[in-house]
Amino acid sequence: MKTFQTLTCGAVLALSCAAFAAQAQDNTPPQNVKLQQQEIANGDPARWHREDVTPAQKERTLRKEIGAALAEAKQACAKGPAAERASCLKQAQDTYRHDMANVTAVLAENAKQP
Repeated sequence: MKTFQTLTCGAVLALSCAAFAAQAQDNTPPQNVKLQQQEIANGDPARWHREDVTPAQKERTLRKEIGAALAEAKQACAKGPAAERASCLKQAQDTYRHDMANVTAVLAENAKQP
């Protein structure tokens, strides 16, 4: 149980840091900004309130989120120092590959949780 609590605290800390970093630096691709503004003006899209029910839906959503994270990471790399850009992009691509390779494991773990 203590290991789970430690992992949970670590995950919360990581998410808090990510949220703070997101506030400090907006990495939303420019092509998405206008679409987001239109969606906000119209209220929440109905799809945001429909839960993924089937394993295929859950996998598709997870893969989409991983792809979006890669796009945001690439934007962040482009805004960073030129000297660090190549290593930043490599790390982003490595993270993407790792996450995509573990989609099945993540879905299985999520299915175990109540």
